Amino acid sequence: MPVSAPSRTDLRGAGPELLAGRPRVDLVVAPTPLHPAPRLSRELGMPLLFKRDDLTGRGLGGNKLRGLEYILADALGQGCDCLVTGAGPQSNWTLLAALSCLRYQIEPHIVCYGTAAASEGNMRLHRWLGVDVRFTQLPDRPSVDAGIDAVGAELRAAGRRPYLVPRGGATPLSALGYVRASAELATQLAALDEQPAGLWLATGSCGTQAGLLAGAALAGARYRVRGVTVSRPVPECRQRVRMLAAGAAELASAPAELASAPAGLAGAGAGAGALAEAGSAAAIGEPDVLGGWIGPGYGVPSAAGQAAARLVAQTEGIFLDPAFGAKAMAALIAECRAGRVRGPQVFLVSGGAPTLFAGAGP
Repeated sequence: MPVSAPSRTDLRGAGPELLAGRPRVDLVVAPTPLHPAPRLSRELGMPLLFKRDDLTGRGLGGNKLRGLEYILADALGQGCDCLVTGAGPQSNWTLLAALSCLRYQIEPHIVCYGTAAASEGNMRLHRWLGVDVRFTQLPDRPSVDAGIDAVGAELRAAGRRPYLVPRGGATPLSALGYVRASAELATQLAALDEQPAGLWLATGSCGTQAGLLAGAALAGARYRVRGVTVSRPVPECRQRVRMLAAGAAELASAPAELASAPAGLAGAGAGAGALAEAGSAAAIGEPDVLGGWIGPGYGVPSAAGQAAARLVAQTEGIFLDPAFGAKAMAALIAECRAGRVRGPQVFLVSGGAPTLFAGAGP
């Protein structure tokens, strides 16, 4: 299938030419809705809007599709015939990556940490699609990194052209998906005559927050991008968000051919780390990351998160996934009730519906 060129964006602070001509495939049904949450707003005592990236239009939706538009365009541009990435057994990232690869006739290969997992939630859908899923047999998440390299080497030895993407798909290139989403959000906010003070989201592999931070900086947006870590220590998140945002800002401002030239067959935007070091970090500013909401552990539902998700479902009819969205909402609710939040807020619903049907459930 052909790669579609993006239409010109309207990032007010950076000019309409930003990202024009940058190759991307067509995955996201955009714009995703932005709408008020009146009952929850009354409950929290401040105006709240939901940005519905659980409704991105492929599979059961989710934020990862925005970055995949740029990753798959890069893979196709390099003539790759397969893609290798990984995460946990219930990863929304790997499912959406596999589903998107199949749509563009790129063979997906997935590496998960741990041992063979039950056929439920995202893992059930992986197997139903017939995706090649490997397990590292080790419980630690970093074991996926070596697994991705090993599968890539195996495929190259067989004469294939693999495209390797790190855990969670977090690269400067994929973060362009949320640089572009920032322009979309700016248009929607203007149409609603809203000027939010904060944009909240769950932060895991850090790519989404990085794209939003870079997009806000390039657009001159006044809201704070507030990530709630659901995975890593706060200092690590801040460092990763800063690096990825700086790299994304450099790529957004550079000629399109520079995005994929350094990457080769090693992965999406692998050379952009050098661009990040070139000096846009200062313009991006210090990432805002809140800690204390991971609960029992990464991917494990928390009591606070479950209570927050139930409140959102009962007041607004929206389901939040237990591993990401629910924990971020718990932080927002607590900050509101403590009187530390002022002015309208936007909450990014990042998807993850399949995980509602895994484990003990909500």
